[in-house]
Amino acid sequence: MKNIKKLFSALLMLTLIPLLSFGQEDDQVLKAEYGKFALTNAKIYTVTNGVIENGTIVINNGIIEAVGANVQIPNDAQVIDCNGKEIYPGMIDGGTTLGLNEIGSIAEAQDFREFGQLTPQMEALTAVNPNAVTIPVTRVSGVTTVWTMPQGGVLPGTAAAINLFGYTPDQMYAGQRGIVMNYPSTGGGRRWRRLSEEELKKRQERALKEVNDTWDKAELYAKIENSGDVRNYPEIEALVPVVKGEMPLFIEVNAADDILNAIEWAKGREYKQIILTGVAEGWRVAEQIAESGYPVIAGPVQAIPTRQSDSFDAAYANPGIMSNAGVKVALRTMDNENARNLPYHAGFAAAYGMGREEALKAITINAAEILGISDQVGSIEVGKKANIFVATGDPFETATKITELFIDGYKVPMTSRQIRLYDEFLNRNPGVDKTKPVIDIKKK
Repeated sequence: MKNIKKLFSALLMLTLIPLLSFGQEDDQVLKAEYGKFALTNAKIYTVTNGVIENGTIVINNGIIEAVGANVQIPNDAQVIDCNGKEIYPGMIDGGTTLGLNEIGSIAEAQDFREFGQLTPQMEALTAVNPNAVTIPVTRVSGVTTVWTMPQGGVLPGTAAAINLFGYTPDQMYAGQRGIVMNYPSTGGGRRWRRLSEEELKKRQERALKEVNDTWDKAELYAKIENSGDVRNYPEIEALVPVVKGEMPLFIEVNAADDILNAIEWAKGREYKQIILTGVAEGWRVAEQIAESGYPVIAGPVQAIPTRQSDSFDAAYANPGIMSNAGVKVALRTMDNENARNLPYHAGFAAAYGMGREEALKAITINAAEILGISDQVGSIEVGKKANIFVATGDPFETATKITELFIDGYKVPMTSRQIRLYDEFLNRNPGVDKTKPVIDIKKK
């Protein structure tokens, strides 16, 4: 039996070796370049300071050193001619599981959910896999920064902003973390339809009591943490920065009534940094959200309506309705494999009432400001990190190609597993000879 197992293991490895190496470059491994660059003759969308025709960007030591129409090009800079192309700030996805979720059918490859309802001390950043296959797939689409967040439970953990380049989570860290809270819902969907309205209300009341008890403890802990009589309580200790106003709280809430209840709850707690996320039915209560002053990270935009009676375009129009009401809106895909589609989520929002300019802000400067990283990224300005990309046209258009990509000033290779597979099969060697007869396996 042992010999059979050994034989099976050996055969399995022989089968996997070609798959593991398939699509990799045989001659050399492409590496990111770091140094001084000058991107010239481009149409530059700064986002915060208008559009610069025939402009130049100088990148040095990972920072945007100069930007404008009359910039002197340093003699020692590597010049990249971007004639006929457009340059944009790197796009920011306001909600994903990127780096935390790899293969859905393998539990060991998923690290975005913990056991239990109250696990705010669990840090997403420590679980990020810098070698996740989906990261290069996402960044070659112009997405340079994401808010990667845990899911499940009432307080599932602490999310983090990461840049999509680096060999360790610390290298990728973009400088902001935040507590995620799923606001207790009145329910929805088939699972809840079997329950009466009274039962649903009782469920929400119990869940809300658990939430309030937890935050009451956090507020008390904040008052007495330096007294010397406090025992180690990691779940509560993780919430103290929110109570002190040192860390944002991201409240996931979607139904219209729940949104209003969450706003009332947040106002009662008086925490300084509150962000509403998801907000699928924000269009129903857009004026009230605007009055609250709380920013929103909406999405996914490419989604179906929350109610059967809603118009087909409810999710597409949702960000625009809130934005037009005066809400600061950022966008998210809430995806992993397809976080690369962020520009198309923004494109749908633009087409359904948000407008192109606001939609671009929603995945650049608005997202950066809401996440608290606008001093580093979100626009093309002197002194900010060189998180930018060069495109052949409007990034919201599917025909547009990204030709150059910079993250933290590194010129990142425009390659990914999908690109390598495409190139492999586009130029097959040996190719398929259609004149040869098909082998009949049964005869053999």
